Amino acid sequence: MKKLFILMILIFVSVKISSQTERYIYLTEVNPDTINLVNMKVENTFLDIKNNQSLFISESKLLRDSLTTVLRQQGITEVKKSKKDKSEFPKLPNGKSIQPTFFDYFITKNGEDKSVNFVESIGSKQVYYQEDRKMNWEISTQVSDFNGYKVQKATMTFGGRIWTAWFAPEIKISDGPYKFLGLPGLILKLEDDKGDYRFTFIKKINIPNAFSESVKPDARKSTRINFRGDKESVRMEMVKNKDPEINFDSFNRMGNGNGRMNNGFGGQPGNGMNGGMPGSEVGNGQPDIQMGNPTQNSSSHNNGNSTNFGNMNPIELSNKY
Repeated sequence: MKKLFILMILIFVSVKISSQTERYIYLTEVNPDTINLVNMKVENTFLDIKNNQSLFISESKLLRDSLTTVLRQQGITEVKKSKKDKSEFPKLPNGKSIQPTFFDYFITKNGEDKSVNFVESIGSKQVYYQEDRKMNWEISTQVSDFNGYKVQKATMTFGGRIWTAWFAPEIKISDGPYKFLGLPGLILKLEDDKGDYRFTFIKKINIPNAFSESVKPDARKSTRINFRGDKESVRMEMVKNKDPEINFDSFNRMGNGNGRMNNGFGGQPGNGMNGGMPGSEVGNGQPDIQMGNPTQNSSSHNNGNSTNFGNMNPIELSNKY
């Protein structure tokens, strides 16, 4: 494990960069089940901005993907099994395990052409689609204060939910959590009308050599409507060809007997990961593998519940608008 950790550090240090990554950290709360009375689940999500490009990804997925990259560098394509025959990733240097996430995908945005790509990984393969719906914000004159920033209200209907955003005009970044962009300032607070999804900006940090994700040249391009079918097609091809990388995909989708996570659109349950982010790695006072910096604790928001759970409440309820 010590050698693995050293290799991870070397990979991160050797990343070629032209500028620092600006990481905007959001405390993200999700109501996993609107039918049964359950607590909101909490995890951290990141908006990483560099060279007019941005990446939205959860902390847990970023940790998992960075560790997977290291394992592939070592030629390891299979994770060990536990006594219950479940795939287990190596623990982090601080002894903690990588937790499940509500956001088992990442989203890239181009600040120049405003394109948005939604990307999921099937083992080492990627399937993605480009968002084809416009962000039609209605900007209000209502203003407020948030963490020392003057923020302004904007609303929009997207994915079957009515979203309210509070953006900071003084932060000249037309971006925000998830797919959202297009406002004259960075979104610092975002919530849907049902209170099922809530993103709250915590802080910004600069990272000299952050691990990042991007759309691979050989990624399978899909459409928003056909995305689920194309994912299953890629998975079946990998199984048929006995691709050893499918073992990583099995880990990424552990615990799906407890329910299935949404795949980010259309209200169609996908095959993503169950669970939230109990005991976030950004914020436990331990070094973050991506940052090398101590971080803020968010575990106090989750009531100590570390049980995997299914998400019966997808972030997008409709494919139409």
